Amino acid sequence: MIIGIDIRVLGSGTKSGVEEYTENLLAHMLPLDKKIKFKLFHSSLRNDLKKYDWMDLPNVEVFSFRFPNKLLFSSSRLFNSPRVDKLIGGADVFFSPHFLLASLSPDCRRVTTFHDLSYIRFREFFSWLRNFWHKFQIRPSGWHNLSDKIIAVSQSTKKDLIERYNFSSDKTKVIYSGISKSIFRPQENELELFRKENKLPNDFMLFVGKLEPRKNISGLIRSFNLLKGSCEFKNLNLVIVGSPGWLYKNIYHEAEKSPYKNNIIFKNYIKDEDRKFYYSLASLFAYPSFFEGFGFPPLEAMACGTPVVTSFSSSLPEVVGDGGILVDPYNVVDISETIKSILMDSSLKERLTKNGLKRVDNFSWEKSARETLDFLKNS
Repeated sequence: MIIGIDIRVLGSGTKSGVEEYTENLLAHMLPLDKKIKFKLFHSSLRNDLKKYDWMDLPNVEVFSFRFPNKLLFSSSRLFNSPRVDKLIGGADVFFSPHFLLASLSPDCRRVTTFHDLSYIRFREFFSWLRNFWHKFQIRPSGWHNLSDKIIAVSQSTKKDLIERYNFSSDKTKVIYSGISKSIFRPQENELELFRKENKLPNDFMLFVGKLEPRKNISGLIRSFNLLKGSCEFKNLNLVIVGSPGWLYKNIYHEAEKSPYKNNIIFKNYIKDEDRKFYYSLASLFAYPSFFEGFGFPPLEAMACGTPVVTSFSSSLPEVVGDGGILVDPYNVVDISETIKSILMDSSLKERLTKNGLKRVDNFSWEKSARETLDFLKNS
């Protein structure tokens, strides 16, 4: 059997949840069955594909082209060409771990992963240019005809696909993402050394994610302002880790006008191997996002033993379970009071830590990879 895989997202230059998904899924899936030939399709004018160990497996072949992706999108939409399966020398099934458009031959089956429908549910959180792109280029409303099978990363995303696009429940399968084994709590001496070297405060709450309106970082800053009004939290800081995304400037403006702006620390870029240190050093992880298809950061925080506060919306309750406390993302008082209750109650904090570590056991890339490969083989 020959499986083609679209890996163009790995050349994006920024680390997103979709890239995290693609990297980890392929690392665990490609070695599972040596009898299957995997053909990986990549195209970029900059030729910026990163190198991964799994690209050197004997049953893996990388096909890299220099076509601009905007040209590929337009040609696929207007002319249904070029046929990507033909560019890579043929495939029985073609897997897209994201919904970048790719034209295929009629006899090549397609499986697509949908991560979320934020571009439909919250158009106001995207720039006009991005909304134009979603509407006229990607147009996933027609993909129930173009895809033979659909993978949804959560029950929430599957529900949205069925309700919004009338996708068939029978051919849409929920396969949860996993968590990297590199995310765990380091030794205490390592943590303190990292704190000093990176000049992190002794007491801080943490956010990790793309800086964009959907993540509700402005609401988190306003909640932080309410907390700082209490004398118990005079030493509390807010550390925000993430690169700028769509419409990010309002977030910086919200921080700048805060009376506690000197206690708000932005880290635009950190190394992947440093994430576990940030999670583990934080007193609490806050993620009041309006909408998520899955939500890696709360899961990673729980894996490091850090209490989590997140939203009761979209997929987040599925992921967090009883490992965190859910809040109304539109209610800054609710967010603030919940954070306060955790920080001031050591028994609650201990219980959340214990529940979170147990909850993480439900998510593994090994399981995700096996389920995905079985789904591809039977498509």
